[in-house]
Amino acid sequence: MTKRRSRGDGGLHWDDKRQRWIATASLGFDPSGKRIVKRGSGKTKTEAKNKLKEVLRDYEDGLTIAKGDATVEQAVNDWLTYELSRRDKATFEAGQILCRIHVIPALGKRKLRDLSAQDVDKWLAKKAETLSTSTLRLIRSYLNRSIKRAMARDLVKRNVVDLCAVPRGKTGRPSKALTLLQAEAVLKAAEGSRVHGYIVLALLTGARTEELRALTWDHVDLEGQPDASPPVPPHMAVWRSVRAGGDTKTRKSRRTLALPQRCVEALRAQKAQQEDDRNIAGERWKEHGLVFASTVGTPLDAHNVRRAFRSAIARTDLDPSKWTPRELRHSFVSLLSDQGIPLEEISRLVGHRSTAVTELVYRKQIRPVLQKGAVAMDRIFNS
Repeated sequence: MTKRRSRGDGGLHWDDKRQRWIATASLGFDPSGKRIVKRGSGKTKTEAKNKLKEVLRDYEDGLTIAKGDATVEQAVNDWLTYELSRRDKATFEAGQILCRIHVIPALGKRKLRDLSAQDVDKWLAKKAETLSTSTLRLIRSYLNRSIKRAMARDLVKRNVVDLCAVPRGKTGRPSKALTLLQAEAVLKAAEGSRVHGYIVLALLTGARTEELRALTWDHVDLEGQPDASPPVPPHMAVWRSVRAGGDTKTRKSRRTLALPQRCVEALRAQKAQQEDDRNIAGERWKEHGLVFASTVGTPLDAHNVRRAFRSAIARTDLDPSKWTPRELRHSFVSLLSDQGIPLEEISRLVGHRSTAVTELVYRKQIRPVLQKGAVAMDRIFNS
């Protein structure tokens, strides 16, 4: 005679509506007094029992599985919505685009519990055929952080992405720098244009484009204090950027830079040009105190700057499609290195956290060296 199960041991029954066997087990009560019941289903009794065993094993491992059918797409979308959205707008939009193009189409339909390290390895290897190594690192990072968030919410037992290395991708577009002759040609081509002051400052101080777009006149001193002891040269305080919160990229990026004489002259011309713009705009002028602004005083976006910069480049022998404003910063590093400025000094001038960052990003421009920023630029450009 078959022994009757004890109360609470669960059972096995056929569900006519679902046309499946349902195996159940009772695991006591939660803090509110509600009975905890776990279930497994299958087309056969054996399949239902095995599914229940998996659920019970997960539960014993400390996992309360909220959704056994949760997918990679849901995990990625949750991470984008609740984590990456807290970052600045540009970072969020870039992350969204990369996830929508490279992560979700390839892995999105996969259930989190079924995602394997082999799936991730194959995905990365396929992407390595068309993407650079840096982009591969990004998309793997996005997937990794999405799965970690899902783990914290008990949707999956482990993060298999942590087990997968990033393969070498396609060789990316190499960063480059203007030679002294090319830099002089660009400066000359920009004379009289609205972007002249911007190009002069970017090339002769190494400031980032997002720092110059946020630069305000109250952070610029074109006179300095020549009678002070020691004398204070004309300078600008690079304390802000167009990043989220308005702060610079890192704490080391907040710096005060002496201005070469050519920068002082360019900024005086910029101030005069802006005064003319203010008079022409009249009531349409929106005062933001920005050094580089539109004809009605509003902030410039990256597209405005890039278009104006390439317009100036087009008046030289260089191909405008192959140059971007950020390469003025690379050129600053290259020109200082050629003049013998030590790596430590260059690192401070460009606002890097360490010389390691400077070497990594600008290694093709760095040479061993000896002296200082604004003084060197005055000597280079014969101001």
